[in-house]
Parts: sequence; structure tokens; C-alpha cells
Amino acid sequence: MAKPLILISLILFFYLQGKHLSQKTRRNTLFALTFSLVGDVLLMFDEVSSYFFLIGLISFLMAHVFYIAVFLEKKNRLKKPIPFITLLIIYALGLFYILYDGLGHMLIPVSIYMLVILSMAVTAALRKGNVPNLSYNLVFIGVLLFLISDSILAVNKFYGDILYEHLLIMSTYAFAQYCIVMGIIKQKN
Repeated sequence: MAKPLILISLILFFYLQGKHLSQKTRRNTLFALTFSLVGDVLLMFDEVSSYFFLIGLISFLMAHVFYIAVFLEKKNRLKKPIPFITLLIIYALGLFYILYDGLGHMLIPVSIYMLVILSMAVTAALRKGNVPNLSYNLVFIGVLLFLISDSILAVNKFYGDILYEHLLIMSTYAFAQYCIVMGIIKQKN
């Protein structure tokens, strides 16, 4: 129940503090946070049915798509993130190798989700130089924490139990969303 409450608080906070941002940025960020909230609620019931997990996964995928749209608004066309993309691909392949045997019928949905969240990381990196350093750093840290949170969740679900996984997932996820929201608020319009 804590994750949905955190998201509700962030939605309200962003709504009140992000009024200086363009309407498009505000709308897309609120959509990202709302889809995250829906995903949080659905994942609370994933023990009841795997459909809750799948629909929750789709909801978070949509949240990432809206974050991508926000980040692309401030894309630095001169930035070439090839080394960062290479690191992400190595990380994703390693994680995929660990998860592969446990994915079963979730192979395609998880693969698509991985591509989208990696795309979110790349678009966050592409903001460098087009937003204030504080905004860039907060969003970038938030996206990396989101990757860590989702990786812990995936390993715990598809590979094996992780000690203190709820605490690890909750703390990295909450801080990720907070950093992203604060970073977007700190960007110039």
C-alpha cells in the first residue's frame, strides 16, 4: 500500500510545483506518474493472477513511454551516447541471461519492457547540456534507480528470492520516482 501512497503524493506535489513547465511536459509527466500508480496497484495483486503482473507491466511500460516523451523534449542533438548505450546493452544482456530460463510465457512482454526502459535511460542521458546540471543529474539518477528497482523485481520474480527484496525495491523505486519528478521540475521550460 505504501507504493501507491508515494505515487499519489508525487502526483500532487508535481501538480502543484510544476506549473512553470510547458503544458506538454506537465501532461506527459502526470500521465507517467498515473500509469506508475496504476502499475503499483496492479502489482499488489500479482499473487492472485499472473494477469495482474502482465497488466501492471504494460502500465509501467506506458509510464516509461510518457517519460521518454518528456525527456525527448529537451534532447541535445549534439549528444552521442554510444558508450552509455553499450553499457546498457551489456547490462541488459547479462540480466536477460540470468532471467531467461524463468521467463516462460513472459519472454516477449519482458523483452519489450526491457527495450522500453533502456530507451528511457538513453533519452534521459540525451538531456545533458540542454537542461540545468541539477535537472539532468536528478533525472539520470532517477532513471538508473528505476533500472535497479525493476531489475531486483525481475530477478526476484523470474530467477530466485532476493533477501530484503521488498525493502530494496521500495527504496530504489520511491527514490527513482522522486528524483525524476524533482529533475523535471528543475528543468527550464
